[in-house]
Amino acid sequence: MNHVVAIVGMCGAGKSTVSDIFVKKRYAFVRFGQITLDIVKERGMEVNEHNEKLVREGLRHEHGMAAFATLNIPKCDTLLQEKNLVIDGLYSWSEYKVMKTHYGKRLFVVAVYSPPSERHERLSHRHSDKEDTDLRRRHFTKEEARSRDYAEIEHIEKAGPIAMADYTIINAWDEQTLEENTNRIIDLIQNRS
Repeated sequence: MNHVVAIVGMCGAGKSTVSDIFVKKRYAFVRFGQITLDIVKERGMEVNEHNEKLVREGLRHEHGMAAFATLNIPKCDTLLQEKNLVIDGLYSWSEYKVMKTHYGKRLFVVAVYSPPSERHERLSHRHSDKEDTDLRRRHFTKEEARSRDYAEIEHIEKAGPIAMADYTIINAWDEQTLEENTNRIIDLIQNRS
């Protein structure tokens, strides 16, 4: 039976990079937060932290704190019929509980940790890329990154899934080390499934 790996961590920790490594290993891919960006664009709003926050928190107000899990489970179930699945960005404690109830032992949570100063520096040096149409690697000023950290911890229960992770990858070195550590985790998960 195929399994689900949810990648969790703060903005700029390296979740997208880790998710991409799983995809290279033939995992299907879902990005929970894509719903936010799609709605921002559908509404003709400028893509920025303020508007994303409004939409994120609005979805949770409308659908509850597990909104992104609830809205993404049908897509996840469909993809799991074919192969293992990696989810970029399981955010809230409520989402974690819904996913754990729905998938049970098939769910593995991998936290990616990077110190705030490194994450904020990394985010401030990102540049827009025309090929990044899903806006997975957006630029944030250091102040926007700090603001997003606080909002995600205080308003969307982001710390819970990070604390409950089955595995944690430290992203404080180079990309080669990150890839090596991620591949070790992939092997561990494969051996546990």
